[in-house]
Amino acid sequence: MAAANILVVEDEPAIQELLALNIKQAGHHAIRATSVEHAQMLLRETMPDLILLDWMLPGMSGIEFARRLKSDGLTKEVPIIMLTARGDEFDKVRGLEVGADDYVTKPFSPRELNARIKAVLRRRAPQMTDDPIEVAGLHLDPTTHRVTGHNVHIPLGPTEFKLLHFFMTNPERVHSRTQLLDKVWGDRVFVEDRTVDVHIRRLRNALIASSHQDMIQTVRGSGYRFSVHTDPAS
Repeated sequence: MAAANILVVEDEPAIQELLALNIKQAGHHAIRATSVEHAQMLLRETMPDLILLDWMLPGMSGIEFARRLKSDGLTKEVPIIMLTARGDEFDKVRGLEVGADDYVTKPFSPRELNARIKAVLRRRAPQMTDDPIEVAGLHLDPTTHRVTGHNVHIPLGPTEFKLLHFFMTNPERVHSRTQLLDKVWGDRVFVEDRTVDVHIRRLRNALIASSHQDMIQTVRGSGYRFSVHTDPAS
């Protein structure tokens, strides 16, 4: 699985240290916060791929923070795994109702936690995984950063590779330029919308080698789509 930035919001130092160690051993990066206020400050600096959020925190509770994160347009798409010693079914339901993606009860095993992290990232951000993808003879391997089309090697720059990876893991959907900037470049990177057009053009030109260029479709007035179906109206 590709390295993810994981925000750990946990006020107990020993547990936070254990979580950070597990995350690092799984190949991810841990960003640590000891309170909601600390987490909010970190979120203004960088947007994580996943949040591990303790239920019981000083000041604002984890459950209330999760509710606020899911009601904020900037953070609502960031997946959340709740961490708690509360194992009652009612508490689990409360966590899921406010928008948490999963729930881990303390004490937990490192293997269980890593499995939950991988599963949530796979569901919410398939482009974060290292699973090879193949669509209509176009093959992309995130581990080796190689792309082939009908067994023809297709050299791509880093941005074109990320763009194609995102398209292939989110096929048949229309993505606006702004959405592509957020998902591929990151919502903290400030570049012009037309930058997307430049990289789309480079990607299409590269895909000519294997005749896959028509899979990157322009949807007039909306954005771009990756599709195996031809659309003469786009």
